[in-house]
Amino acid sequence: MIQQRLLLQATVPAGLDRKETEAYLRLDPKRFPQHIAIIMDGNGRWAGRRHLPRVAGHRAGVEAVRSTVETAARIQIPSLTLYAFSEENWKRRPRSEVDFLMHLLCRYLKQEVPTLNKNNIRLEYIGRQHELPETVQEKMEWAREATAENTGMVLTLALNYSARSELVDAFRSMVDAAAQNGGLDHLEIDEESISQNLYTRHLPDPDLVIRTSGEMRLSNFLLWQLAYAEIYVTPTLWPDFRGVHLLEGIAEYQKRERRYGGLVEGGNSHGDHAVKKARG
Repeated sequence: MIQQRLLLQATVPAGLDRKETEAYLRLDPKRFPQHIAIIMDGNGRWAGRRHLPRVAGHRAGVEAVRSTVETAARIQIPSLTLYAFSEENWKRRPRSEVDFLMHLLCRYLKQEVPTLNKNNIRLEYIGRQHELPETVQEKMEWAREATAENTGMVLTLALNYSARSELVDAFRSMVDAAAQNGGLDHLEIDEESISQNLYTRHLPDPDLVIRTSGEMRLSNFLLWQLAYAEIYVTPTLWPDFRGVHLLEGIAEYQKRERRYGGLVEGGNSHGDHAVKKARG
């Protein structure tokens, strides 16, 4: 019994709490997703249920980011992408809330770089960064450079991001490259060339996308890259999301049969539903 307990302890990554350890031991580390993308939703509802201003939900969401990122790094997920701020946020949120989010981002980057370095995490970004306030761009670049030498998990923040804009930018890049290489007669368009011109060209496509707050939509997030991703929706609001919830999402992922449009031998119907809503 003692030997078995020591063996289990040896297989659990350092830093996991009791609940995370219990969840981790039910997983197969050999079948972890290589890239997890998360749509972080529910900050406003979390605040509303507590009769607090919306910004309180955004502030509380920072702890969810910290817990999720550290857990993902500890279990050696290669890539984690967080949908932090969409292009649509500029149009649909009050200016005061947008200003608060920009301030919160700068403060997060300043505070979290030591933790990112401690966990060997490299920070990257996707989105139209040039449209963000200059002070925010400077802080983003500082944080990127501060973590550039890390060799562990790649944490990508989607900021001022829109999947449709990403595709527009990709096609513009391809047209510009063709124009500089003898004209549009040299333009070649196929899946590989499009993928190589996306913001995420340095990343594998996500295997798993998690959405919090129970909403069943992708919200203009990584539409090209999520073509074959498994979708896991949890009713948990983002400020309440923690590392153990990430592990629960991975557990659901490991129950799926990944087909990529093919058939499972023996007619196994397991995993027929690409979208499964978590039970509360």
